[in-house]
Amino acid sequence: MRGEAAKHMAKSDRPRAGATIVDVAQRVGVSAMTVSRVINGRSGVRAETREAVAQAIRELNYTPNPAARSLVTSTQLHIGVVYSNPSAAFMSETLTGIFEEASIRGARLALLKGEDGHPPTKEELERFAAAGLSGIILAPPLGESRKVLSVLGPLNLPMAALGAYHVPNALCVRIDNHRAAYEMTCHLLELGHRRLGFVLGNPDQTASAERMAGFYAAVREIGEVEVQVVQGDFSYASGLAAAEQLLDLPRPPTAIFASNDDMAAAVVSVAHRRQIEVPGALTVAGFDDSSAAMTLWPTLTTVRQPLRRLAAEALAYVARQAGAGGQVQPATQDLVLDHAIIRRDSTAPAPRIA
Repeated sequence: MRGEAAKHMAKSDRPRAGATIVDVAQRVGVSAMTVSRVINGRSGVRAETREAVAQAIRELNYTPNPAARSLVTSTQLHIGVVYSNPSAAFMSETLTGIFEEASIRGARLALLKGEDGHPPTKEELERFAAAGLSGIILAPPLGESRKVLSVLGPLNLPMAALGAYHVPNALCVRIDNHRAAYEMTCHLLELGHRRLGFVLGNPDQTASAERMAGFYAAVREIGEVEVQVVQGDFSYASGLAAAEQLLDLPRPPTAIFASNDDMAAAVVSVAHRRQIEVPGALTVAGFDDSSAAMTLWPTLTTVRQPLRRLAAEALAYVARQAGAGGQVQPATQDLVLDHAIIRRDSTAPAPRIA
């Protein structure tokens, strides 16, 4: 009897093709809904449960079936993504999150790209709108573009705007930019820095203003801090210009906080060219925790916003709304995800200077 039981257990534990979400749930001892939440990156699941589900998925060779998902709504979802961001690293993470969630949900994607951070033309947007879309995702900085919203808003389709604030009848998926910038600035102040430079992001994005406000909120708590703020636009080129301006000052900052990783990488590049040691003579911090933060030397201290999960949540919302008949929510909604301060090698205590 014990031998038969052992044989049965060994057989059931072997990986097998064609496993279902129910099989995964039974293996872990949770509901199928919990497994679905893990697969789709939803909150409300304990870390140990997530790990157990991930292990069961690997052991059972479980692969979500896009065809089965599309049958739920009787038609394949056709979701439009509009983007134009100067940061290749940022967009790579964002689009990966969208692609992964679309694959899970069996959604077909249509992409429309503007050039150099500018929106697509009105004609391009109108042709895109006529493509029979089920819903729309707007990536930064287009979530707050009047030009884009004037064309796509009247379609009355489910819409999510990444990194945006106050977009009518859309889900705004973002982090608390004010709090994140405040916490990073506090970190720099705790290291003893009292001459700070700040590089602003795109002036057309509310997130840029929120990050600047968080920076100033931390500075005001300390007092007697020298502050120099210069304008950037989230591009590497604007970070180069900002770094030159800051480091040319008679009393240059000992720490520079840039509003994204691309501009922070540019600051480090200018410092290297000027033979300014980072972080010995100059501390540098960024924002996003994109792939650029780890490929840089020294590796970048930065604010981590979960770019892939933000994008996946946007896709999931649009897919759910479209699958429910495309009923648009009556008012703007916010989904604010957690951020983290990631401390790496580009920050150090303030140097002793006059």
